[in-house]
Amino acid sequence: MNEPRRLPVVRGRVQCTQNESVPVDLCRLCVHSALVVVKGRELPSPARAYCSRCRDAPSVDMTKVEAVVCDDCSGEGFRSIANIIS
Repeated sequence: MNEPRRLPVVRGRVQCTQNESVPVDLCRLCVHSALVVVKGRELPSPARAYCSRCRDAPSVDMTKVEAVVCDDCSGEGFRSIANIIS
């Protein structure tokens, strides 16, 4: 199994797939977003915290995210948590 990728945030965007750069705010809603890095600390991503009902997870200001730990190893790209929670 491939390891999760650590995607740096550059000018508010992450390189989601080889051909697609997306606004980091989309990671808030993506099933592949496992963790976000703020001030060097790894925190549960808002998407994962919501899906796991981890209500004690801290609120994340996505404008301060430095990197996203993404478990999309197949290259699918953004997939909304709305498909899972609806």
